[in-house]
Order: sequence, then structure tokens, then C-alpha cells
Amino acid sequence: MDNKRFWNRCSKYYPGFIRHSKKTYRQIHKAIRPFLTRDMDVLELACGTGELSISLSPYVRNWEATDFSPEMVKQAKKQLHTSRLHFSIQDATKLPYCPESFDAVVISNALYIIPQPEKALSEAWRVLKPGGFLFAPTFVWGKGPWARFRLWVMGLSGFRVYHPWNAGELMAYLSEHRYAIIHHQLFGSKYAPLCCLIARKLPLDRL
Repeated sequence: MDNKRFWNRCSKYYPGFIRHSKKTYRQIHKAIRPFLTRDMDVLELACGTGELSISLSPYVRNWEATDFSPEMVKQAKKQLHTSRLHFSIQDATKLPYCPESFDAVVISNALYIIPQPEKALSEAWRVLKPGGFLFAPTFVWGKGPWARFRLWVMGLSGFRVYHPWNAGELMAYLSEHRYAIIHHQLFGSKYAPLCCLIARKLPLDRL
């Protein structure tokens, strides 16, 4: 089963899973909200069923929420949301938008499950305006036996983790791909930590 088939299959159950992570999503919301303004155009990649899209879109001018799974987008559209929010099916590694179209890009809990996340980061960099924000809250992993066991159990369900970074490795990866990290914070338990990264697009003359 490929990645898209897995996410299409679990789309009906995903909102229930998210309800168990309400506290974490409230923390993500609280971390991102101060950086948003009414004159911003925001692109969200891998929006899932719209947990962040719906809660944060009222604070900006326009929020374009995308996911490569048609079924995830279908579930997201069923929820009540502001007219500032628009959902569409897009591939994060090959976006249709013009260069420098957005003030911010959000990619929440997705980089580690994308086979080639460098392509998504490159596309995000391309469509961001100079100095634009990248919000990348991402679950991170340890290297011990518990982390390996957790990854193994998740793999049995079809949930594929391509990049089991720890927080330091994740920050280094973003830095290597033309982003300047301005804030990071760890949420959640020691068994399932999330690193909430906020970065800005570095101009070419500073690379």
C-alpha cells in the first residue's frame, strides 16, 4: 500500500485521532498565532482534515489549505470554516503557485512522512515571499529501543515514517535548506515529543 492510499483509507478516522491530540494542537496554535496578521496570505501543506486550518485562518487575509489525499480534503471541507479558508488537492513537492505568492507556509506533522521532504521545502521556499515564515511543527524521535519499537508498531499499521529525526537533526535539516530558525519549542510527552519550529526564508545573498 502506497502512502496516498494509506492516508485516503484512514481519512474517516483521522478526526477522532486528532481529538486525542487536542492539547498538542492548542499548543501549536498558541505558538503560531502571534506571527499571523490580517494582511497575510498563508499556504498550508499536508493540512489533513483541517485542524490548524480552521482554527488559524480567521486571523489572516487568505488561507490556502492543501493535501495530496483527496479523501482528507473531502473530510476537511465538511467542517464549518471561514470564507478566508479554501481547501484544495495539491502535491507539496510540485505546487502550482507563482514564486513569492505567500507570506507564510505551514507544514504540520508531515515532513517526516514525506519520502523526499527536501522537495517540499524547496517548493515552500519558492512560493514564500522574501523573509516569509515557515511554520513546521513536527513529531521527533529518539534513538533508543522504545523509539524503535514505536516506529515498528506504527509501521505495522501502514504508517510509514521515512525520517525519524530528533529535534537537533530536524533543525539542522531545515537550516541546510535555506531557512533561518527563529524559534523552537518541544511539546508533548517524552515518548511522543513534537518540535514546533518557526523559521524564515533566507534570501539568496545570505546563503
